Amino acid sequence: MSHSFDWTRGYASRRSPVFARNIVSTSHPLAAQAGLRILAQGGNAVDAAIATAACMTLVEPCSNGLGSDAFAIVWDGKSLQGLNASGTAPQAWTPDYFDRKYGAGRDMPKRGWDAVTVPGAVAGWVALSERYGRLPFADLMAPAIEIAERGYAVPLLVQSKWRMASEVTDLVSQPGFAQAFLPRGRAPEVGELFQFKEAARTLRLIAETRGEAFYRGEVAAATEASARETGGAITAADFAAYRPEWVDTLSMDYAGHTLHEIPPNGQGIAALIALGILKNFDVASLPVDSTASQHLQIEAMKLAFADVYRYVGDPRTMQVQTSELLDPAYLAGRARLIDMTRAQDFQAGNPVKGGTIYLTAADESGMMVSFIQSNYMGFGSGLVVPGYGVSLQNRGHCFTREPGHANVVAPGKRPFHTIIPAFLMKDGQPQMSYGVMGGNMQPQGHMQTLVRMLDYGQHPQAACDAPRWRFNDGLSINVEASMAPDTIDGLRALGHQIGDIHDSYQDFGAGQFIWRLGDPSVDGYVAASDPRRDGAAAGW
Repeated sequence: MSHSFDWTRGYASRRSPVFARNIVSTSHPLAAQAGLRILAQGGNAVDAAIATAACMTLVEPCSNGLGSDAFAIVWDGKSLQGLNASGTAPQAWTPDYFDRKYGAGRDMPKRGWDAVTVPGAVAGWVALSERYGRLPFADLMAPAIEIAERGYAVPLLVQSKWRMASEVTDLVSQPGFAQAFLPRGRAPEVGELFQFKEAARTLRLIAETRGEAFYRGEVAAATEASARETGGAITAADFAAYRPEWVDTLSMDYAGHTLHEIPPNGQGIAALIALGILKNFDVASLPVDSTASQHLQIEAMKLAFADVYRYVGDPRTMQVQTSELLDPAYLAGRARLIDMTRAQDFQAGNPVKGGTIYLTAADESGMMVSFIQSNYMGFGSGLVVPGYGVSLQNRGHCFTREPGHANVVAPGKRPFHTIIPAFLMKDGQPQMSYGVMGGNMQPQGHMQTLVRMLDYGQHPQAACDAPRWRFNDGLSINVEASMAPDTIDGLRALGHQIGDIHDSYQDFGAGQFIWRLGDPSVDGYVAASDPRRDGAAAGW
């Protein structure tokens, strides 16, 4: 399965592809190695993914925590299954609640309790373990408990993001933040020890009770108490009512393969729409890093986002079916709007007829897991439950108060979500488990890297290393400094408004890829890890 790649060509990188029969790839080496440790103990890829995810809450706290949300796609050897472990709004949350507290408007709070939905990640770990796991759940928490207790030396890129966050006033002023994450009155330095004993306490409770203490025990009670004291409306009853949801994936055929994404409330459908638009063009005939190829992909992505931002939310309240957004005739019509001679600001179409860490693991039995969890805006809400080390996400900010919108806030509802795992199939068999984290960069990264692999034969590490662009809104894009100057000049000449950003860590996503080479027990896999992070692909 590897023969179509050109292994001889790539881009400047600190990484080489990793080949092995059992692989974990994520954005911190300690977490990847924790997953390998679980595989070596007889665990499978799901066990490894859960252990890795638990460790990631500690070693990359600027991206996720015990109060995160999560999604996963699992190939269990026979079929593909999606898991939506994104959180739901507290029962108190109505548009009227926010209007009374903040005055009329559409925007939702960015930090503090009124940005916190029920965290779903821990429930996601438990659900994955119950359905697919081989080892006892408590064993999977052991590496994370050890890291939380003993601490670890903070790496370069995590430290950079941590330091930037420590300068954000509305973050550091939140209850519990400074105590947890500024232990010496500042962000840790590179190589400085960071310990998180409160999180170790919670991880032990999660391990001992298979998550029950988190949702229906002392952690939920402590969260409610903290909220009550500091102005929040979330309750232990909101936690107790929470359940993650098993879902079927949405898919789009492209270049002889099929890309699978989690359905809404996530934005994975944006990648599928963009690929469905690109199918109407001969992408492979355009040189890989040329202005024309990048322009075409940018315009396809803009069209996708125009519809996604208008129509996507909790599926129970969407007025448009996903099948309508993915209809080939509709997408062909959208494709005709693209002008190869100029950039455009597209509006939503009418398809109706009549804000993260990512990890992936695979084992030699053939099981593959695509998993993502996130606090949304860096450290999320800024809130940390005192004594328990639970840093809470701020996904509630993704709701709107706009009447009639698919994503209007309501009790028990899931907000529009940016975090999306991806999975590629070929002829009914698994081909690649992958993801690219980073807010609205995620579907853009899914599409850009996939086009590089499928249309241009670039191997996963090369596709990961290659310079990326990022669409913001209107005609505004950013491009990485490593993109060819003549390509950038060409895009500017077409009317793209290119902003100046030199922060690849924050703004162009970070991907992890595991590509199956044949029979997993014989040929194994090849994995890539993004050089924009501190990560590693580790295998044996």
